[in-house]
Amino acid sequence: MTGLLDGRVAIVSGIGPGMGRDISLQLAEHGACVVAGARTEANVGALVDELKAEGREALGVQLDITDEASCAAAVAAALDRFGHVDVLVNNAFDDGDHRSFTSADLDNWRRTMETNFFGTLQLIRAVVPAMRERGEGRIVNINSMSAVKVEPRYGAYAASKSALATITKTLALELGSFGIRVNAVHPGYIWSEKLQMYFQYLADKNGISYDEQLDSIVSTTALGYLPHSSEIAGAVVFLASDLAKPITGQAIHVNAGHYFGGF
Repeated sequence: MTGLLDGRVAIVSGIGPGMGRDISLQLAEHGACVVAGARTEANVGALVDELKAEGREALGVQLDITDEASCAAAVAAALDRFGHVDVLVNNAFDDGDHRSFTSADLDNWRRTMETNFFGTLQLIRAVVPAMRERGEGRIVNINSMSAVKVEPRYGAYAASKSALATITKTLALELGSFGIRVNAVHPGYIWSEKLQMYFQYLADKNGISYDEQLDSIVSTTALGYLPHSSEIAGAVVFLASDLAKPITGQAIHVNAGHYFGGF
């Protein structure tokens, strides 16, 4: 059975125990060779071992997207090992300092912008020449509901993700003539142990039970549940595949109907 991504080489940044791992696993499941990158070598090594144990082609690289040389080295390693790069998934991020504007240190906001916006652009710039030479490519930016559904104390994160949402459209226009598609996936709440801890914090703060706090969020979704990162990864596979050939400059909101993106 032919996979959607057979013969494709995909670089994924921000490898960790959650979204980066699940995206990589699903790309590999559909036939892609995966180049997994992150600052934490243990996370990268664990994923590469997992992929190889399943008979998948994988390469781990140390990658700090705020470092131009690191971005260039990661792309060079991918080209040296596999000869080409077809897909880039920008998953690395900084979630900000969770402080209100009046109490925030703006240097921390700059750090968040350096990662989520400029760091992402830096990695894109590193990979574009190889994609341009090949005559096509798929870039998928992992964005967030925070770009359109703003909440208190998420100013740094929301601002950086809003900037990323805008530049996704700009890059789609500017890179389209090279056959490069640029799109974004916007998750909402992602079900995880970390999210459960956050809901417990909110429950304690609001003086209600965990179940009541959870229901107050889940009940606002059209589908009545919060998706796991393994489900969100399916949207990335779609955008990386030829099924999405005419799609560029778009934002896919993957949130079980918690909110709806604009037209």
